[in-house]
Amino acid sequence: MLVVKLGGTEGVDFDAIVQDVAALHRAGEKLVLVHGGSAEANALGEALGYPPRFVTSPSGFTSRYTDRRTLEIFLMAVRGKVNGLLVEQLQRAGINAVGLSGLDGRILQARRKGAIKIVENGKRKVLRGDYTGKITNVNVGLLRLLLHEGYMPVLAPLAVSEKGEALNVDADRAAAMVAAALGADTLILLTAAPGLLRAFPDESTLIRRMSAAELDQAMDYAKNRMKKKVLAAREALEGGVQRVIMADGRVAEPIRRALAGQGTTIQR
Repeated sequence: MLVVKLGGTEGVDFDAIVQDVAALHRAGEKLVLVHGGSAEANALGEALGYPPRFVTSPSGFTSRYTDRRTLEIFLMAVRGKVNGLLVEQLQRAGINAVGLSGLDGRILQARRKGAIKIVENGKRKVLRGDYTGKITNVNVGLLRLLLHEGYMPVLAPLAVSEKGEALNVDADRAAAMVAAALGADTLILLTAAPGLLRAFPDESTLIRRMSAAELDQAMDYAKNRMKKKVLAAREALEGGVQRVIMADGRVAEPIRRALAGQGTTIQR
C-alpha cells in the first residue's frame, strides 16, 4: 500500500507523476493519491477579485485564511479543476480513478477551528469565521472498498465537520492521516524541491536519510511549506507508517525515484 501526495505548487510535473502512477498500478501496486491545488486556488481567487490571504501562526506555520468565500473558491479550484483533470489524465492512462474529496462519504472528518491565532506585524491576533479543520477520523472502510474493487481514489484536501460543513484541510497532513489509517508501508510527499534541505534554497544541502527522532531538529531548518511536510511526516510515522519520503515532483519517474532512494527518507 502506497499513499502519494502530489504538491499543489507550481513546478510539479503532473504528467510525469501520472505516467509513474500508471506504471506502478500495472505492476500491481495499490495506490491512493492525495493532491493539493494552492496555485490554482490562488489564481482563481486573483481572477475573481478575491486574492488569498496567508497567515502565520505563533508556532511559525503558514496557512491560507479560509473565510466562507475563500472556501468556495478553494472548492471550485481544487475539488473542481485539479481533481477533475487528474482523474481525466489517469483515465487516459488506463486507470479507473475515482475523484473525491474528504467531504464525500465523510472520508475525512475534522474539527472546525472557527477562530485561529496569528502573528501579524509582530502582534498576536485572533481571526474568526475560519473554515479550516484538524482531521479527527478517516473513513477507511470506504477507501478499502474502492481499492478492493480495483478503483484508485484521488482525494482533494477537504473535510467535513461535525455539523456537516465543508472545511479546508492541509493536504500533507491529510495524506499522513490517510496513510496511517490504511496501514500504508510508505507515504511519499512530492514537491517542487529535491527533498528537505539543510540550508534552503541550496539543493546541494539535501538531507538524504534521517530518523523520526531527528524530526524536531528538522523543524528548525525546514522553510515555508516544508514545515507542514515535516509535521505530516511525524504524524504518519506516529500512526504506524514505516517510512516517509519527501521527493522531487519535477522530474521523470518521481515516485519510482523516491522509492529507489532519491529525496529525503525518514524511517520509524
